[in-house]
Amino acid sequence: MSALPREISPGLFWLGDCQVQRVRGKVYHGYNAAYLLIGGQASCLLETGAPKDFPLLKRQIDSVLDSSRPPLRHIFLSHQETPHAGGLSRLMDLFPEVTLHGDLSDYHLVVPEHAHRFHWMEAGHELDLGGRSLVTVDPVIRDLRSTLWAFDTRDHVLFPADGFAYSHFHTEGHCGLLAEEATNLDLQDGSAVFAERALFWTKFVDMKPYIDRFERLVADLDVRMIAPTHGLPVGDVARTMPLVMEGLRFGSREEMLPQGELAQSSLDQEALAAHRVV
Repeated sequence: MSALPREISPGLFWLGDCQVQRVRGKVYHGYNAAYLLIGGQASCLLETGAPKDFPLLKRQIDSVLDSSRPPLRHIFLSHQETPHAGGLSRLMDLFPEVTLHGDLSDYHLVVPEHAHRFHWMEAGHELDLGGRSLVTVDPVIRDLRSTLWAFDTRDHVLFPADGFAYSHFHTEGHCGLLAEEATNLDLQDGSAVFAERALFWTKFVDMKPYIDRFERLVADLDVRMIAPTHGLPVGDVARTMPLVMEGLRFGSREEMLPQGELAQSSLDQEALAAHRVV
């Protein structure tokens, strides 16, 4: 297992930890990732992890932001779900000069004492960190109405929140690796499993328009790296992105069991029958 934090692009550090999921007799890992983007004048934390992640995330931030690097001045949140925003209150308490950015609907109900430090953003707004900027992007896949994606203008890194999510295998040593470094990474299966658990609506719509729009966005922005909240970062977009997109197609085609799990052909008939027991 490779330890985080890890610098995946100059001045961009991957933070966070895995969470275990057991699906169809397999043990999958899925990241609750955060990213620390360091500019010439300020640093920005993208996502704050789930509440359980806070002690680890705080240690990781402290280990990266030594006296030689610009201090943490901003937090960007893609949306209000707990895996993305669960550490917000404690981080704002610990860093009194930090400002919060994103679509900030309802955050005033969670941290009303910090509402004066809110900076609302819409798609196309820009946060200058000095030498690089974080630009908000209209998301292709939304978890919530308020979801926003982000883009690093200097190194052309896209932060798509839940929009490029997939699981990996701890037993294969995938943790802490880029997607292209993880041997035996089943992106079709891993993407379908995550969609099944977190983006269930993808079962009931034609995913092709979403995939086409995602591909156009990547081309228009000249995306060179993808840093998802719930997947291994992608360093070779042309190689890996089609495999994840196929996972979304695969999940939408597969038959669902009554319990809401995919009836994949790899399951033997005995296991399938066991799922159907009332």
